[in-house]
Amino acid sequence: MWQVRKTNELKPGFGALEEVDDDARVADTSLMQGDKEVPAENLDLKVELHRRLIDLINLSALEKMSRDQIEVEIGEIVHEQLALQRHALNKDERKRLVSDILDELLGLGPLEPLLQDPAITDILVNGHDIVFVERHGLLTRTEVRFKDEKHLLRIIQKIVSAVGRRVDESSPFVDARLADGSRVNAVVPPLAVDGSLLSIRKFAKIPISMQRLAELGSVPAEIAQVLQAVVQARRNVLISGGTGSGKTTLLNAMSSFIDEQERIVTIEDSAELQLQQIHVARLETRPPNIEGRGEVSQRDLVKNALRMRPDRIIVGEVRAGEAFDMLQAMNTGHDGSMTTVHANTARDALSRVEQMIGMSGIEISPRSARGQMASAINVVIQIGRLADGRRRLLSLSELTGMEGDVITMQEIFRFRMKGRDEDGTVLGHFEATGIRPKFMNELSDRGLTLPSELFRPENRIE
Repeated sequence: MWQVRKTNELKPGFGALEEVDDDARVADTSLMQGDKEVPAENLDLKVELHRRLIDLINLSALEKMSRDQIEVEIGEIVHEQLALQRHALNKDERKRLVSDILDELLGLGPLEPLLQDPAITDILVNGHDIVFVERHGLLTRTEVRFKDEKHLLRIIQKIVSAVGRRVDESSPFVDARLADGSRVNAVVPPLAVDGSLLSIRKFAKIPISMQRLAELGSVPAEIAQVLQAVVQARRNVLISGGTGSGKTTLLNAMSSFIDEQERIVTIEDSAELQLQQIHVARLETRPPNIEGRGEVSQRDLVKNALRMRPDRIIVGEVRAGEAFDMLQAMNTGHDGSMTTVHANTARDALSRVEQMIGMSGIEISPRSARGQMASAINVVIQIGRLADGRRRLLSLSELTGMEGDVITMQEIFRFRMKGRDEDGTVLGHFEATGIRPKFMNELSDRGLTLPSELFRPENRIE
């Protein structure tokens, strides 16, 4: 068995720890560590013990042991250290303390319980003593806190060093991702005035399916059928929405309808997509190194992807000049490609893409740029996060061509809000506009059918 302790000999002064009853000791103040209540003075004790353990344990052995094995041996060492320092803790308190120390050694300290909570989608740290989380679309403050700014900085350094990045005064902000794919952004002083800022966007270990989105009410089952047909008919899709509206979630769900035999190339700034097909080639951008060299942008990857014989190209989000190359790919035999963009409406999404084409550095007139967009993009899906925190598909529109200098677009489905009930839940329903989409012809050519009553103007979809 691997030994965590550097030496098996106990140091002088180690003795048995007297256990006390749960009610024998009452803390003056307390803090919440995730869902666990821990005496406030134990925060200092935990940090002190963590520093001592670094000297006492064989760190290389940790990589070869399970958490349960480590917990047993670390528990013995913590027991001895508490006895040496004459700290009296009951069994439950000691168990929590060992768990917290393991989080410091193997995980991200106070953040670890939040990362393990499946209901939490975002963790927002505003300095060492203010931590917010998002549950079910709503932000709430937690009682989780770090000992001090140095403690928070050490956790941030642990995150970014794992992916070969660094953050300090010379490079005070960084994007990174955790081992489970969660996206991390950190900003440290001097840019962060009141203490280091840390944002973690968590992603489900099992991607949310279209069926699950229908169960949640985000996408009605009838419209999910339309989305499935759009993907299977190889229509090019642009998903538009604000920050945290669920663009990547919907893109993941829609990608599940792609045929297993197609070759898919995904391109992202930070790998978030969780496609379930076998034939997926994943590409991720690379930031410049310390000398400012070696950067690989999304545009570089889109250009390279065209040489990789893809059937479809999926760009996690277009932000700059890669929008032009993405449109070129959609127009040159890579039907069924998909991407997302930050925008508040479907029309705004087209305006943003037009602006990004201008960022490509290619001399092209506005009318030509719009012509490229009108021929490349077939469907625009607008999603949003409503006032009650729920994410919903708000609109499904189809591009139909050009009239003069204007891209023509027709809305097929929309979500109509009717108000809010007593508990704040947004009330409303989906409805068809009565327009029969042009892509129905493409569906029939590929042997796909949709019920014609779906598009009747009186069709109200709850």
